[in-house]
Amino acid sequence: MAGEKKKRGRRKHQPMGLEILHEDRDIIVVNKTAGLLTIGTGRDGGRTAHAALDDYVKKGNYKSRERIFVVHRLDRDTSGVLVFARTEKAKLTLQENWKHAAKTYLAFVEGHPEPGEGTIESYLIENDARRVFSSTDKRKGKLSKTNYKVIKTVGERALLEIHLLTGRKNQIRVHLADKGWPIVGDGKYGRKIRDNKRLALHAKELSFDHPFSGKRMTFTAPVPATFHKMAAAPAPEPPKKRDSR
Repeated sequence: MAGEKKKRGRRKHQPMGLEILHEDRDIIVVNKTAGLLTIGTGRDGGRTAHAALDDYVKKGNYKSRERIFVVHRLDRDTSGVLVFARTEKAKLTLQENWKHAAKTYLAFVEGHPEPGEGTIESYLIENDARRVFSSTDKRKGKLSKTNYKVIKTVGERALLEIHLLTGRKNQIRVHLADKGWPIVGDGKYGRKIRDNKRLALHAKELSFDHPFSGKRMTFTAPVPATFHKMAAAPAPEPPKKRDSR
């Protein structure tokens, strides 16, 4: 009982930008907010999920040997489930078995995907400007597969459930943009829209085998309020062009 009280008390102090969904001696699973990097790039001033959790496990003691290890990443503007390891052994075990992990996302896109369900496949390449694009040349890119299904249409947009069959950088964003259904708010691969302040992409659910027990675990991140608002009302029509005559 004392241990349970201590754990509940600790959970009150959530790291900035993160909600802890689960923690034990081997892993910490969190719900990351949009706008927060997973790990630093050297220009972020230490404001990352990794840095916040590192401080959390050290409990403010910089001499502590406690550490956090990155297992996988989410884009800065993507919210949702992230798992971190608390030991290097746990990290390596998770990464070695990561192909068995199941990842489910939600995304609002521009347009109505047709067909309403399918798999997008291409070879993804990252150029020197860190922009990812598709190719049919398997010698240059990495094979990438994204499964999607339309859940709901709202005005000129659609809500999709997405299952990643591979996990490449910007994979979902590039594949949907390739098909002419860019994610709402994606200023990099689509277009920035005033009525949406964030990228409408959320890592809803993550399943993986625990690195110590081997038990299958599934974690779900609550759907962001912005998604509920978008699902409740049609998107505004784009502004009409003025007659230049």
